[in-house]
Amino acid sequence: MSTSPIEAALAEVKAAKPTRVSTAPDTFDRILAAAASVLLGVVLVALFKGRTQWGLVPPIIWTHIATILIALALTPVMLLRRRGDQNHRVLGWIWAAALFGTAFLSLFVKVLNPGHFSYIHLLSILTIVQVPMIVLYARRHDHKRHRRAVRGMVIGALLVAGFFTLPFGRLLGHWLFA
Repeated sequence: MSTSPIEAALAEVKAAKPTRVSTAPDTFDRILAAAASVLLGVVLVALFKGRTQWGLVPPIIWTHIATILIALALTPVMLLRRRGDQNHRVLGWIWAAALFGTAFLSLFVKVLNPGHFSYIHLLSILTIVQVPMIVLYARRHDHKRHRRAVRGMVIGALLVAGFFTLPFGRLLGHWLFA
């Protein structure tokens, strides 16, 4: 008994192994991990150089810096380690919470423009929206969107925002270049 071309195609599809998105770190992940590591180093140097002025820094800014340090320290770990296991999930929740906390707290940091938001606050709003999407994509096992959203978050919320903490008379930049 012969089978129709449609039945043969369906049988072939059922027999084929599902394609998986590679979760191994690629060159772009390595570049982002290196950039986050460099930024973490720069922030730590700035903090060390500004240690004589630590007492002048309001608690909201220290909390903001603490969440940034957590996110920056975890970024290379998350980008370079094995993915999808329980440790990845736990560290991912911590990373996401740190990023969300950083963005939320930044809405209350208005030192350069007292009482007003600055352009960098747009990244905060984007982060507050995007972090839940990253978690949602992970929970749905949508690896492609999850990876793309994480990379976007690393570039925008950490690296670009981190760059803007250095010039323009901002605290870390002042300490770093003083």
